[in-house]
Amino acid sequence: MSSGSSQGILISGAAGGLGQALVAELAGAGHRVLAGWHQTPLPAALPGVEAVALDVTCDDSCAAAAALALARWGRIDAVIHAAGITCDSLLARAQPEDWDAIFAVNVDGALRLARATLPLLAGQGGGHWIGIGSHAGQAGSAGQVAYAASKAALNGLMLSWAREFAAHNVRINTVLPGVLPTPMTESLNPEVMRSYAQANLLGRINDPAEVARFIGFLLTTHNISGQVFALDSRIHRWA
Repeated sequence: MSSGSSQGILISGAAGGLGQALVAELAGAGHRVLAGWHQTPLPAALPGVEAVALDVTCDDSCAAAAALALARWGRIDAVIHAAGITCDSLLARAQPEDWDAIFAVNVDGALRLARATLPLLAGQGGGHWIGIGSHAGQAGSAGQVAYAASKAALNGLMLSWAREFAAHNVRINTVLPGVLPTPMTESLNPEVMRSYAQANLLGRINDPAEVARFIGFLLTTHNISGQVFALDSRIHRWA
């Protein structure tokens, strides 16, 4: 779709902090949004937004959400995989079920949603597929072994899919939003949040609304794929 035109966008994890910011930004820009939620129902829907139950750990749920989007719009212009969980623990205290749960959403969930949607985007001649990654997936994070590993795996999936679907004009990118003031981080010790802020050159954590604006811009582009965008001011190594 050309920049400025209305797109049909499917979002997983739309009830989360970043998910709600994405819904508000994209609906405010005039796009049609199918907002997928799992355990937490969405607030009152905005104009152009339809909430749908979406469990990315279930193949049938992902297929049903894709089918609903097609029924509503006749195509899917963009998919944003914002669903994600963490269960922080040092390796010595980590439970196997926590590892399984994190990978079921962050990695296998992306795979299920991709299987339900990427062939559709390819068949219609293109579209966007965006995964929400993490700095931890590139740099590691003490006490977040499973989460960091899952986000590293997501990076690998996204870069591989970008190569596989480039011939079909599907633009696939990863966004690292940085630490955000969302329900995922609200239980962290204030000293931990201060340390995250101090790791940023600008001395502050990121803003969900700013991340959503960046993603909104990315959806207007035509020539960007296979990229990993870090949106806070931590400097990543070149190699």
